[in-house]
Amino acid sequence: MKRFLLLFVICFLVHSCARVGSPVGGPKDTLAPKFLSSNIDTTRINVKRDIHQLRLDFDEYVTLKDINKNLIISPPIKNITRILPSNIPNKFVLIQWSDTLQANTTYNFNFGNSIVDNNESNILRYFNFAFSTGDKLDDLYISGEVKDALDLKKKTGTPAENKLVVGLYQVKDTINYKKKPYYITKVDDDGYYELNYLTPGKYKIIAFEDENGNSIYDPGKEKIGFQKEPIDVEKSISGLNLKVYPSKKPVKYLELKEIAGGVLMLFEGHPEEVKVQSLNDKLKDVKITHTPKSDSVRIWFDAVKNDVGQTTNDKLVFTHNMGPKKDSAYSVSLFYKYNKKNVMDINSDNDGSSLAPKADFKFSSAYIIDKIDPAKWTLNVKGDSLTSLPFKAKISETNPYQVQVQSDFVSGKEYQLTVPKETVSSFYTKNTQSKRFDFDVAKIDQFGSVEFTLSNAPTANYWFQLLDSSDKVAYQRYTKGNNLKFDILKPGEYIVRILVDNNGNKFWDEADFANETFAEDAYIFYKKVIVRGLWETREEWDLKDTRTLDNPKGTSGAAPPAAPAPVSPAQTNQSQKEVIIDQGVKKESKSRNAVLIPVK
Repeated sequence: MKRFLLLFVICFLVHSCARVGSPVGGPKDTLAPKFLSSNIDTTRINVKRDIHQLRLDFDEYVTLKDINKNLIISPPIKNITRILPSNIPNKFVLIQWSDTLQANTTYNFNFGNSIVDNNESNILRYFNFAFSTGDKLDDLYISGEVKDALDLKKKTGTPAENKLVVGLYQVKDTINYKKKPYYITKVDDDGYYELNYLTPGKYKIIAFEDENGNSIYDPGKEKIGFQKEPIDVEKSISGLNLKVYPSKKPVKYLELKEIAGGVLMLFEGHPEEVKVQSLNDKLKDVKITHTPKSDSVRIWFDAVKNDVGQTTNDKLVFTHNMGPKKDSAYSVSLFYKYNKKNVMDINSDNDGSSLAPKADFKFSSAYIIDKIDPAKWTLNVKGDSLTSLPFKAKISETNPYQVQVQSDFVSGKEYQLTVPKETVSSFYTKNTQSKRFDFDVAKIDQFGSVEFTLSNAPTANYWFQLLDSSDKVAYQRYTKGNNLKFDILKPGEYIVRILVDNNGNKFWDEADFANETFAEDAYIFYKKVIVRGLWETREEWDLKDTRTLDNPKGTSGAAPPAAPAPVSPAQTNQSQKEVIIDQGVKKESKSRNAVLIPVK
């Protein structure tokens, strides 16, 4: 019996000792970890340059969440060798490095939202720790908001991770934008940013969407916002707002591949003009087609007639002029094998849906269409093959791969269009099969209309676009003026966007940071437009209105401000009218660790 009791006591003690964690019951822990002390003196000045670690102690066990994405050190410290805790919770955070620190420099460790307690994952938000290798802590700051000028999504539920960052580069004879900014901070989910502990001086400010998390702006891959003029930081600055826009991709050759009718030369970016030549003995007669600002060049030829790739893979060589030196010719090649399935064909653009009233019937080919013979085509009402209806046909002026057929189509009726073979031609071939297209025309009561009256409309031409639920352009018009109307629209909700063709090249140009060229103007209507059948919607839109899809009541929460700033990058990125220079006193900010921020 004694042995049994002794064994029971031992098992109970072992079981009790093995239980690690928070006690059961009691109120839920909702408090964030509390910072207690560090290995650096409490004054945080005159820190030795040969120090190689920072240790921060807390009042409870903590873990680090996405530390590589959250932690930003300004100015950057290279060669970080260790960060703890990694997998096992601890009551301290440790960062070690091998570099020697700069003299008379204030370093700021911005942990973002990475420090959380181990039990309930309560976040120590916007935690910063700063120290100086000089005799004072620099206490200047810049704060403001960053927005995506073309953001089409209204925030609902849990916000997605914000990848926007704001950086400062010291103004020198040459600025290397391929390196991390001297100061950098993340933009929070509300679009707010704060650059703290800044040394007086002149800086270039940029905001960009750091997609790959390397803290370096990648042209053409990440959105960008900037100011042309340097900022003279002698006092703290509030309200310095920026907007980011898609960035221009540097032109770069990608690949050459076989397509129906020839080969396709692909580029990254949007080359204005590409010169291509064939260096093949078999291919003397080729056609080169390229639309300005398009990323692809098509090289057309008659593979059968020239006996190219008929029995074996033939090596085809071409030159182009899109390289580092524009006057040079760059040679590219591929092994070409003719695909017998790639014959010229034509297909309807309707995708099985009804033709909208007053619309043209359209069909397309994978080949450029240079000639058509509509005299041999027939158009009939379905069920009446004996009566041919009058129609007109033409190759589209904006799309050389498409044919438009015009007729007095009647709503509710069904039609048949017959296009015999060899009546649609490309450069070296014709359609190889006859096609009959069956389609019907929808009733007018299935469609609605939208009319817009614009105030402060662009003086240049612009694209007025209606985007569907998948953010694709459903309807658009290249136009000018204060009034426009879309008569026949499918019912649904649409986002309304204006892209301005400021330079008149009929292409919306992205931001070009390398040449300090802003993106062309863009505007998004503050609410979705609802289209209903047999319903005419009328809207008034002042392009100076600051209301957005995320904030339809405007900055004041009620009516829009009396003198709002437009969405134009040329104005929002250059103008500093909204910037407030603080007289050395830090205003209330997003930071919850005010004790760490020196205040005069």
